[in-house]
This record gives sequence, structure tokens and C-alpha cells, in this order.
Amino acid sequence: MLWTMQRWIIHADMDEFFAAVEKHDNPALRGKPLLVGGDPTGRGVVATASYEARAFGCHSAMPMARALRICPNAIVIQPRGRRYGEVSEQIFEVMGQFTPLIERLSVDEAFLDVSGCERLLGPAAKVAGDIKTRIKSQTGLTVSVGVAPNKFLAKLASDLEKPDGLTIITPENVHDVLDPLGIRKLWGVGPAAEKQFARLNIRTIGQLRHASPDMIRARLGEGGEHFQRLSAGIDDRPVIPDTEAKSIGQEQTFRTDIDDLDALAGVLLDQTQQIAMRMRRSGFKARTITLKIRYGDFTTLTRSATTDEPTDVTELLWRQAKGLLNKWAETQYHPLRLLGVTLSQFTGQAGVQGSLFADPSREKQHRIDQAVDKIANRFGTSAINRGGPK
Repeated sequence: MLWTMQRWIIHADMDEFFAAVEKHDNPALRGKPLLVGGDPTGRGVVATASYEARAFGCHSAMPMARALRICPNAIVIQPRGRRYGEVSEQIFEVMGQFTPLIERLSVDEAFLDVSGCERLLGPAAKVAGDIKTRIKSQTGLTVSVGVAPNKFLAKLASDLEKPDGLTIITPENVHDVLDPLGIRKLWGVGPAAEKQFARLNIRTIGQLRHASPDMIRARLGEGGEHFQRLSAGIDDRPVIPDTEAKSIGQEQTFRTDIDDLDALAGVLLDQTQQIAMRMRRSGFKARTITLKIRYGDFTTLTRSATTDEPTDVTELLWRQAKGLLNKWAETQYHPLRLLGVTLSQFTGQAGVQGSLFADPSREKQHRIDQAVDKIANRFGTSAINRGGPK
């Protein structure tokens, strides 16, 4: 396997971010199970579960009512979007002090390319440690960091020693680290995929790496080939800042398949809000919105819609996304392992020709977006209550 030794990727993932902010601001909450998210009497969704709540099986994207059934003593906290946005901006400001090559994955997670920074900042491991120290100093919060030659390995590394971890995977130790790990550690492998691999007597990443490629291809198709490449530590995707991207997307792989359509809509709303803000931050508007859905058996579908006029208005994008979700659910509904949304066909703001007669409702939505952007430069999951189409 060939490695570009100058390439070093850092994956930074804040620990229980929303819950951590609440604990920081109210120390009386420390050590208690917290559920940050929507109204438990309605159809609210968990945005973040504290580690204490996770011990009971609670996790993000779970319906709040279900989370409270398995953890009845949990404290439910309504999200504070403005506060989370303030802290998020502090975090990304720290990251920007080390490299401009930052790919935001969410309000509290990012890839950073620190290749070639050694002469100025020191080795990648030192840079990662300095980022952790500076974030802790300026926010009081901990971040788990993975350092590796590619994005997959960096993301996996950041999850190995949570919370407050710093894990380094090098070309020399990659197989020593990966081979003993359970197959679920591969990015995107859930319970259904785990069962398929178990039928082939594959339970660890090392067993998948050593399996016959022909057998994997015949039994599991392209999905199996993809996972086998990951099992060897192969991932050529670059870190792409929003300003250089041809598309901007957000997706989430769920710990267990989600069968609640309202919960899926809540996740999709948060994703749409986040990528709409990223669009405005980068100075782009988009014409095409694409919904990505994946079932537990690896079947992946996409549904797209293209508008005549490019937009960066959250409400308009949300209506398109929700419409695609509803149309899919009417005919092909199954529990989902993954849900995502992507914007493409970009046009720069300066290149967009306005209508001859301004649309008052659209102007109002622009003003709403501008106000929200000033309050919180990043949307957190369920942090902003926005009415979607019925």
C-alpha cells in the first residue's frame, strides 16, 4: 500500500458537545444523565446524550420519548442554539489558527489537513495536542482527536479513546491498530452489515482485510469492496473546505436503523439548516438538492430536485428536502441506516441575477436567515425550531 507521507489528517470531534456545554455552564449537572433535544411530550428527538445517559443505551437521533423510557431519570434540556453557536465559533477559530484546510462536518466536528505544517508548527501529533490544549483553555471543553494519513483512519482514531483522547495511526502501525477491531468499527457498518459479515465468518477488520476479494465482491457487491478497502486503511478522499467544494453535504449513519419518519424528518431538518448556513458562509447558492438514504442491507438510493433559480434560503431548501423525503416514504419506506442531504450546482452570489420584482416572502426569509446567522454561525441539531412544510 502506498502512502503519501506528507499527508496528515486530523479529525477533531467534541465530546458530548451540547451536553458538555450545559455541564460547563451549570456544574450541578455534572455526573448526571442528560438528554439535550426536543419536547418529550411530542415527537422530539435527542440531539445529544451525555455519557451518563449513553450508558443506558440513549443516543442521538433517538426519539426523546423512547430515550426516557430506557433512562427515566435523565434530565431533559431544551437546546440553546445561540450558546452552542458561540462555543462552536470559538472552536473553529482555534482550528483556523493551525490550518485553513478545514472541512466542517457539523457544529462540533471537522477534518483538518495539516500536511506540510511540520516546519512551522511541529509534527502532526504535536499540532493535535496543541489544538486540544487550546480548545480546553478557551472553552473549558474536551475534544477527542485522531491523527492519521487519511480521513477514514483519522475519524476512526478519534473514536478509540473517547473522551478527551488523542490517538495516532501511522503507516507503520495501521494494521496493528485496525486488525483486532470489531467489524463495526468500519465507517458505515451497522447491525445489518455486521450480520452479513458474520455469515462469512468475518468479525474483525483484520479478517475482512485477509478475505478473498472475489468472495467479498460476489457476496456483498460494491458495498463489500468499499469496506474491504477501508479494512486495509485505504481512503484517498481529500479534505475539502467549503469554498473549494463542488457540493456541500451532511449525512448521518445511525447506530441502529431508524423506523420513525418524524425522527428522520428532524434529522433532515438539522442537516438542511447546517448546510444552508455553510452555503451562505461560503458565498454560494445552489440549484440542486439531493437526498441520500441507505437501508440496513447497504441498498443506497438518491432522490434529487433542481430549481430554476439558485438559492441559499434555509426555508426553501428545507421544503425541497422534506418533499423528497415524503415522496420516498410514500412508496419505498423502510427503516434507514443512513440519511443525508447534499447541495450542488453552485452559483456565486455575485453571479445570481435577481428577479425584476422582489418576492416579499423570500425577502423575509433572507432576513430571518441573516438574523439567525448573527446569533449562531452554526446550527446545532434541534437547536433552532423551524416550521417545515406539512
